[in-house]
Amino acid sequence: MTSLKFSFSPSAPAFKKDLVFVLGVHEPSNSLQLTKGTVDTSSLAKQQLEQLDVSAKFESITKIAAPNSAVYALIGLGKELKKVTTDNYRELGGAIARNLKLFTEAVIDLGKLDKVQTQALIEGIQLGNYEFFGKKSTNSIKASKLAKLVIVSAQKFSATELRQIEALTEAVNQTKNLVNLPPNEIYPASFVKQVTAAVKNLPVKVTVWDEKALAKDGFGGILAVGMGSSRPPRLVKIVYQPKGAKKHLALVGKGITFDTGGLSLKPAESMVGMKYDMTGAATCFQSVLAIAKLGLPIKVTGWLCLAENMPSGTAQRPDDVIRIRNGKTVEVLNTDAEGRLVLADGLSAAAEEKPDLIVDVATLTGAATIALGNRYAGLMGESSAVNDLDAAAKLAGELLWPMPLPEELRTILNSDVADIANVKIGNRAGGMLVGGQFLREFVPLEIPWAHLDIAGPAANAGSAYGYTPKGATGVMVRTLVMAAKSMSSNK
Repeated sequence: MTSLKFSFSPSAPAFKKDLVFVLGVHEPSNSLQLTKGTVDTSSLAKQQLEQLDVSAKFESITKIAAPNSAVYALIGLGKELKKVTTDNYRELGGAIARNLKLFTEAVIDLGKLDKVQTQALIEGIQLGNYEFFGKKSTNSIKASKLAKLVIVSAQKFSATELRQIEALTEAVNQTKNLVNLPPNEIYPASFVKQVTAAVKNLPVKVTVWDEKALAKDGFGGILAVGMGSSRPPRLVKIVYQPKGAKKHLALVGKGITFDTGGLSLKPAESMVGMKYDMTGAATCFQSVLAIAKLGLPIKVTGWLCLAENMPSGTAQRPDDVIRIRNGKTVEVLNTDAEGRLVLADGLSAAAEEKPDLIVDVATLTGAATIALGNRYAGLMGESSAVNDLDAAAKLAGELLWPMPLPEELRTILNSDVADIANVKIGNRAGGMLVGGQFLREFVPLEIPWAHLDIAGPAANAGSAYGYTPKGATGVMVRTLVMAAKSMSSNK
């Protein structure tokens, strides 16, 4: 993944070899038209664009020879330019980056864009430029060459503004990197090393609980989930507290570095992809870093609940009763409903500090995907917190869907031997909502709390689209940073 350099010019540079000029195409009246800009398109004037397979379909890109061995890249903007939203420009930026990787330099002229639209375009390009090659041999890698972009626009961005955009998109891309790692490389202790390495030179403080400290301080949920693995669990607290901060945001992330289901073992096909079960922790971790890099005037505490859920002679059993940090007891009926157990500890610890808002992030339930598909995250919790997160997601251009937490579902989790059970065996109704009801037990009612179930959008199993790659997506980082911005501006 190359580092991108952006510059801005009121007019397009001259044509030259290997330079690609990105122009918009729309179809206002059943005929294709190019957006009006400063790029010389006279060589296209006599062309029938339809005969060259040019399309106004959103994000479609057709490459055509331009003068002096340059190239036109015509990208679809739909039928009416006035209907292209800010979010659309972010997606267009992603499509540009994904489709122009063989060029080292690109000129983008999509007509008159305002500053917000231009910023969205830059964000999309930064996000769409993401690549992850894992352990592939070098002869099978075709890395992007794209390094320099000229945006034809009267808009100006200072070096500070560009660094702020980069800090945000880098946090998303680093989340993808962490989540895409194989589970033999990322486990609780190695996750901690990732955190300590990343926070160097940043104004944040890190505290780590190992298995002995977890037992001493009463973190029974994290301990129980991790006790079946030879790689013991960890709890990581990351604090960013600038001088003068008046608000406090707490982020609690589910960090199951691999989920076999424990003794309630998953079938083989369901186990593939369970490296993504630590996405919540990765999301919270990188969100705190982005907020610190942006210097937002708000205290943010990240709680990363890390464990590997494995079956062994030391693993927790169905029918075990465990005690969570806040003193409540849980009857474990299904060891594959483990995310809520580690989050219960994290939420309890976060609540002790009485923050202004707690948000937990987790790939919690398969039911979320059944209900909302693969692009929407489920949002539950206290009404004001839900409204704040929903508003932040809209500003960030990410997809959330507020869901209810019906009180009658709490009775499903009644237990004869503990304060609450982690599941109701045999119940298939409202699984996402039942998970939310369980978590509700570990946040005092007076603290605003929101729960994000990102099981669907955390990873993209299909082809890349917009600025979303195949694999880990980094979903909700931008929403959490936007929520922190909104909180810090509301004195």
